[in-house]
Amino acid sequence: MVQASICTIGDEILIGQIVDTNSSHIASALESIGVKVSRMISFGDDRSEIISSLTAELQRNSIVIVTGGLGPTKDDITKAALAELSGSSGYVENSGQLEIIRKILHSRGLDILDTNKAQAMVPDRCEVILNRLGTAPVMVFRFDKERFGHECTLYSLPGVPFEASGALPDVIDDIRHHNSLSDIYHKSMMVYGIAESALAKRIEAWEDSLPSEMHLAYLPDPLTGVRLRLSVYGGEKSDEETRIRKEFDKLYPILGDAIYADYDTTLPEVIGDMLRNTGFTVSAAESCTGGTISQLLTSVPGASEYYLGSVTSYANSVKENVLGVNPDTIQKYGAVSSECVAEMAEGVRKITGSTFSVATSGIAGPGGGSEEKPVGLVWVGISSPQGTRTVSFRYSNDRKRNIERFASSALNELRKEIQKFINN
Repeated sequence: MVQASICTIGDEILIGQIVDTNSSHIASALESIGVKVSRMISFGDDRSEIISSLTAELQRNSIVIVTGGLGPTKDDITKAALAELSGSSGYVENSGQLEIIRKILHSRGLDILDTNKAQAMVPDRCEVILNRLGTAPVMVFRFDKERFGHECTLYSLPGVPFEASGALPDVIDDIRHHNSLSDIYHKSMMVYGIAESALAKRIEAWEDSLPSEMHLAYLPDPLTGVRLRLSVYGGEKSDEETRIRKEFDKLYPILGDAIYADYDTTLPEVIGDMLRNTGFTVSAAESCTGGTISQLLTSVPGASEYYLGSVTSYANSVKENVLGVNPDTIQKYGAVSSECVAEMAEGVRKITGSTFSVATSGIAGPGGGSEEKPVGLVWVGISSPQGTRTVSFRYSNDRKRNIERFASSALNELRKEIQKFINN
């Protein structure tokens, strides 16, 4: 199995001034061709640190991909560090990159300066992959077994995400050409409604029985639940796909309807597919979630086929005057109650004429809670042609995370109701 390390260079990354998006794009591209990423690291603009860090990575990996530090300014020292690391004796001009630099600057009405020309100068021990979208070329350094104990290659890409992404296909082609690669196969199963720790306990026996070459990862997210990902490195992709599917099939009797997909997806996408395939529609009445459910539903392309609309009834007066909630219900039980969300769900379904509706009312915090109704409590109402039901959840996060969990829990209940209706 060919292993790779992805390194980002720049003080601006370490101080949080910019977000490193290059590493995720590079990792995804490497995974697609069967290269396993062993590490992702960042280090600052220090020549000795760059050399020592890259030396360590080259000793561990067959491929090292570096982004950043290749600009026209004097503080970009990566090229000099790479020249020293590779044992280069000087620099040579790459005519192909120089011509690209000239065309880019002329298209902007600018003259080419010495600092721009310097970007076409590369260490004499490197190969060049042209950067057609920018001024700094991709530099490729190949090392034999004597240097690091095994053959390895270092690719130095520009840090600008647009340019790094543009050069990546050529880098991937070069990796393919110079390495014997095997498949990596991943498959995901999406689970909602079981906390990660409880999920791990429930499937412990199943996990312990997995073949040694299969690796399980738990990937939790407040909006999508827990993504269980099984990976196999090496082997034939078609064979591993069949083997993983058989292992995942064993989870259905254990987890039941907590499983909402056997592929990488989201609750809004699954709900969208269910509604689109049946011709059913949905609407929402939101209080504590403040439109989050509607935003999630409409984030799916084609949502206009099944999503009819919503009422964000934050105030009790809107619950009463628009949704038709009985004032006596709120007076007797409060807005955060089973009774209230049931009437909210029925009201918005009547207004819009939707097949299904979902309603929420809760206390996101940080204030507003009581002993009887604490912060983090939410009531969810689901209305359908089969009737209306309600369920409550309790979370203990900050306001933003509570709202996310309120919304995703409501969507999961909507998903289960639609599935039950379809099955009947």
